[in-house]
Amino acid sequence: MILQRSSQLAQAMNLSALDLYTIGIGPSSSHTVGPMRAARRFVALLQEAGVQARTARVEAHLYGSLALTGKGHGTDKAVLLGLEGELPESVDVDCVDARVAAIRADRRLRIDGGQEIAFEEKQDLVFHRTKPLPAHPNGMRFIAFDADGAELLTHTCYSIGGGFVVDENAVVQEDTTPDPPFALHSGAALLCLANESGLSVSEMALRNENTRRPEAKTRAALLRVWEAMQRCVQRGCVSSGVLPGGLRVQRRAPALFHELSSRPEAALNDPLCVLDWVSLWAMAVNEENAAGGRVVTAPTNGAAGILPAVLHYLVRVQRAANEDRIVRFLLTAAAIGLIYKRNASISGAEVGCQGEVGVACSMAAGALCEALGGSVPQVENAAEIAMEHNLGLTCDPIGGLVQVPCIERNAMGAVKAIHAARLALRGDGTHRVSLDKVIATMRQTGADMSTKYKETSRGGLAVNVTEC
Repeated sequence: MILQRSSQLAQAMNLSALDLYTIGIGPSSSHTVGPMRAARRFVALLQEAGVQARTARVEAHLYGSLALTGKGHGTDKAVLLGLEGELPESVDVDCVDARVAAIRADRRLRIDGGQEIAFEEKQDLVFHRTKPLPAHPNGMRFIAFDADGAELLTHTCYSIGGGFVVDENAVVQEDTTPDPPFALHSGAALLCLANESGLSVSEMALRNENTRRPEAKTRAALLRVWEAMQRCVQRGCVSSGVLPGGLRVQRRAPALFHELSSRPEAALNDPLCVLDWVSLWAMAVNEENAAGGRVVTAPTNGAAGILPAVLHYLVRVQRAANEDRIVRFLLTAAAIGLIYKRNASISGAEVGCQGEVGVACSMAAGALCEALGGSVPQVENAAEIAMEHNLGLTCDPIGGLVQVPCIERNAMGAVKAIHAARLALRGDGTHRVSLDKVIATMRQTGADMSTKYKETSRGGLAVNVTEC
């Protein structure tokens, strides 16, 4: 049975918060992280089938959005490195370009870092720009051949957003993980279970994680996520120059960081100066992402700057965070993000940027609301407000690059998340539009949205901005 929607897979699985946060590589979770994992998985399948030693050539076919924006998103590089055995969590980001240049110059691939095979890019790495696969816009097919050209193994899979990769028959695979004590499958369930248990969103999410691993390991893993987010912000604040890809976009975070750091008294005269810091933290992350640096999917790479920026706001501006509160912030955000993944999508190629920046904004708003003392109804309200005002957001990257409008869009999303949390905290949690209703609306809007506005670079800003 072919996967029809990414939400079907999520409904069949008990996903963890740690599934949502991946320490990986830019510039895209669906177009870089996912394809690298998929290519590495294909190598593992060759080994399992006992045909790797006989493999003389491998073809990788990319379809739909992966084909249309793959070059700008680094999909070609990701596939080559994945075939050589690399994973986004561990690949040396400083050596990626040199590695790929060597593969192309030598016209040789080292399968899983060992066995060498011939590589002719024009025939072995094919971008099918007008031919999508049926199940999802981000389709891939890998084929291995022996020395006589006979087909040894074919594998079709899909990158469904946030770095998640599924085989074409994934929906029939049963999930064997234990059922969590709290089925946080919807906003309504969130409210009902909180009312019955008296627990916060993060407390329920933590008890769910405890069915998978000891609590200490969950806390340690989430603190590593926070450390990676901080390192990404730090690198983005000091790494200057022009972003790769041809648009000649200048990194702005270092200059903004210098200006804000050199004039700390400006905040005394301008209370909104804090928003400049929030924008800085978000843009620093997404400039690192655009440069192919180490980032955390939260829930995607294209929206990776929003959660770190809002969490920096909590720690550095509100001064309201210790390690426990940081862990709970990430747990609350993940609980909200997994509701979106289960009931809609976090893939820009499937529902537009409302599924990336919109979901990240909603996650951050709810998490900040709880961290600042909000009740569960207020948390649900904050998450709803944030998404309500991202509905219809298109994914139209200029030149297929995760730069314009993506970098500034993260800054705006972070500020919007803070505003949504503050609005919710000023109320009592009572509101007309529920989180579930806004998620359903997001899903329907994504289905109705023209394909050209869903990570194809064939509509919107991508075609209305002339490159110089």
